Formats: sequence, C-alpha cells, structure tokens
Amino acid sequence: MREILGRRRRLRFRRKRGAVQLEAALTCAAEWKWPVLPGVGLKAAGSRGDRGRGCACPDPECVVPGAHPFDPGILAATTDERMVRWWWTNRPTAAIMLATGGRAPCAVSLPAVAGARALSALDRMGMRLGPVVATPTRWSLLVAPYTLEQLGELLFVKDCVPSSLRFHGEGGYLVLPPSETGTGQVRWERAPLPGSAAPWLPDVEAVVDALVEASTSAPDGGSRLAY
Repeated sequence: MREILGRRRRLRFRRKRGAVQLEAALTCAAEWKWPVLPGVGLKAAGSRGDRGRGCACPDPECVVPGAHPFDPGILAATTDERMVRWWWTNRPTAAIMLATGGRAPCAVSLPAVAGARALSALDRMGMRLGPVVATPTRWSLLVAPYTLEQLGELLFVKDCVPSSLRFHGEGGYLVLPPSETGTGQVRWERAPLPGSAAPWLPDVEAVVDALVEASTSAPDGGSRLAY
C-alpha cells in the first residue's frame, strides 16, 4: 500500500510539474517569440539512494546533464504553439532550451560566484539589466542579439578574457526556468517583468566589462570553466 501511495504522489507531482513546464515554454514561444525545444532530460532514478542525476544522452561523461538538446536537435527550435504543446505533452518534465541568436536573445554566462559579483557591480553603476538565469553553478545574463563579428570586435580589445566566460550566440542554447538539470534547479535571479510583450534586453557591450572583471577577480582567476 505504501508503495502504491508513493507512486500516486510521484504521478501527481509529475503532472503538476509538467503543467508548469508547459506554461513556461508557451510563454517563451507564443508570447515572447523565443524559439524553444525540449532538453535531453535526466536518467530515471534507479535504486534507493540513486538520485538519477545522470544525463539521458549516450555520453556517460556529459558535462551538462539534462541541459542540452539531443533529439530533436537545436535547429528544430520553434515558436509554434502547437509544436510546443506536443513536445511538452509527450515529455512534460523536459528542460526548456532557448535557441540563442538570430532574432532571439543571446546570453553571457559565468560561474555563480562571479555572476553575483558582476550583478552587484552593475547595480552600483545603475545599469538596467534584463532577465538573469541562475543555476547552482552558473548565472547567465540575457542580452540583445549580437553577431559573431560584433562579439569578436568587442573581445579583441580586451587584455584578457577568462575562459570561464561563455557566450551563447548564433547556434547556441541556454536552459531556462523552471527546468531541472543534473546540477539542480534552474531559476530566475532577475525575472522578466510580468505583463510585458517581451523582456527588455541590454546590449552585450553594456555588460561585458563588468562580467570580464568579475570573472578575472574570481578566486581561480576566471580560468576554470565550471558548468
């Protein structure tokens, strides 16, 4: 009986979480016109004590478990409401993956400690920020779309660009809240303002100096690429 009740509770939780995931995916795709697709997901929990945090992809050494596209691939990302409903109806707990670049937002991510330091510095400067995505290990600042050429020119003049910084531009992706990945829960550190047609985004030029400085002054000098 206890096992049956446990299964029922897990099923109710799964349905509730699936409804939340679908609503969030539809907001991104249908309201904000951000192209999304489901992430690969996590392996099912095994024996007691096995938290099942491994990635469901074939790579046993995957460094971003559950937080990347697999099937379908990144090119399948869409803003079509019917497709989004079909995906998350069939995979209700799948992570929400944003296909960055083009007309969609881009992002710059850095380790969580450096990210908190960077946000404090930008707040002191009075900088207007857009949404900020946080995982237990990394924070990502969403920025207006940029091209590889623009990014290259911007970084070329820097004395040093820490390897812990990651740039999510054309052809890239970013996991969005309220997804769950192998590193834990994904949340909004700075949530989009409710009721807006689409979240406002700063230009990458406005924030990159603070992100480089925060990463460089991190305990490891910004040399560690933590996922």
